Amino acid sequence: MASTFQESSSFDDHFLTCPVCVLHYGTHNVNVPKALEGAGPSFRQYQASEAVRGQTFCPNHGNRETFYNQPRGDEQGPAEFASVAESQKQVLHELLGKLEPRAREVDFALNDVKMEMSQMPAFSNTAIEQAKAYFDHLIALLQKRKEETVKKIVSVHQEVGGSLQAQKEKMESESAGLASAAEFCKQVLEHGSEVEERDLERISERVEALFATPTDLTSKPSQVMLLKRKSVEDFGVDVSRAVSPQVQVREKVDASKCAVDIEIQPAVTEFSRASLLTTVDRYGRPCVVPVKNITAILMNPSGERVPTQVKEKGMGVWEISYTPEITGKHRLQVEVNGRPVAGSPFDVNVESSHTPVFTVGHYTEVKDLPHPTDVAMDMQGNIAVVEEGNKRADGSLVREIGKGYLRYPWFTAVDEPRGLVYVTDHHALDDNNNVLVFDLKGKFQFGFGKKGGKGGEFQNPSGIALDRAGNVLVVSRLDGRLQVFTPDGRYVKTAVKIRGGYPMGIALTPDGYVAVACCWGNQTEFYKYN
Repeated sequence: MASTFQESSSFDDHFLTCPVCVLHYGTHNVNVPKALEGAGPSFRQYQASEAVRGQTFCPNHGNRETFYNQPRGDEQGPAEFASVAESQKQVLHELLGKLEPRAREVDFALNDVKMEMSQMPAFSNTAIEQAKAYFDHLIALLQKRKEETVKKIVSVHQEVGGSLQAQKEKMESESAGLASAAEFCKQVLEHGSEVEERDLERISERVEALFATPTDLTSKPSQVMLLKRKSVEDFGVDVSRAVSPQVQVREKVDASKCAVDIEIQPAVTEFSRASLLTTVDRYGRPCVVPVKNITAILMNPSGERVPTQVKEKGMGVWEISYTPEITGKHRLQVEVNGRPVAGSPFDVNVESSHTPVFTVGHYTEVKDLPHPTDVAMDMQGNIAVVEEGNKRADGSLVREIGKGYLRYPWFTAVDEPRGLVYVTDHHALDDNNNVLVFDLKGKFQFGFGKKGGKGGEFQNPSGIALDRAGNVLVVSRLDGRLQVFTPDGRYVKTAVKIRGGYPMGIALTPDGYVAVACCWGNQTEFYKYN
């Protein structure tokens, strides 16, 4: 029975373990596969004299028992091939280890392409309907404008025609009066007859009346024309630029790989807070989704929903903002395309507005801020803290202010629009003037505040600052009260009670915080300011 064997150029992974193949290719001079080159002396090519005895059969490695002579000498046959086969299997397994991940990636991409192809008709039909609606709307607007323009032309025609008709009638009336008076004068002159004094006065009065109210002979606009501010050709260019088909790549967002950045610092009541959402695909690459596909639900401890707003910040980055009204643990559920993002729902801890929102520096043996006494902020929001422990100060003397008035001045604030300088003095010469006010030239203007614990009174006033309305904020070092006064020193309210020990310098930030440098706490605390 004849057997058809595959060409030697198409060896597979199993031919070396098939005795029939080994004996077939061994009894014929064949080229050694490149995969087996260098296998060493264990691989032999058998000659025809070592052919097998009996019938052999191997269509696609069919297992039929065969009988063959032992190779001569010490040469080994199929067993040696089997050892080579094991090494080849190892190589092939390594190749599979490289091929399989790529194959899975191709399969994923292929499925995406198939899905895109299946969705293409729907998207194209939607685009067609949108185009029709757009141009139908445009046609309707043009038709409406056409009717309005024609109606306006008719109206202007009637208005101008009426004006010309009235002018024409006045001219005809004046012309008739002038002709009648002239004819009367001619007839009297031609006949040489005398005119009674009364008739002469009457005709003179009539002529004077005609000249007293002459008809306006100035030409009036009479031609109604169409003013075209843009040619049809230019309008056509605008229309062609207005809309055009575009093919976009719709990346598939993977909600399980999206992330929400919940800040470690607590949120505070009645103050806007934001968390950042990053949308990515399954490979971790940023991708954009319609904002309507992002859902952010914040629930307060009472189970009530807190309004949220989602706003795109950039490629795959979204800001989720909210303003909690009560303290306690809130839960933020974030979903993309109806699926929760990794880690959702998130805990959002909300504390009282009297709690520091964040701090700069903390108490250690090294001390990040040794004895901070004053704090200021520039227009870009950069924070500067004065460190008493380092005794650092920069600047050049321009003028002295308060000589003879100030005893232990600590902090100052300048109201440039009003031309005033406010200075706190924690051991003032006059206990009724703990805050002294000077003009920019150093001349004393007035003072306010006295020692005490009531509204408008101080326990060692220290830090001072001005808000945008010009109100004066003063903090008391001993009891931590941050009080607000009008520019002329009238008490308004106590804004907050500082928790940190020995509050010193204060400053207002552009985003609505009041920063307080706390000397004993070796930190700067931030409070919400309304």
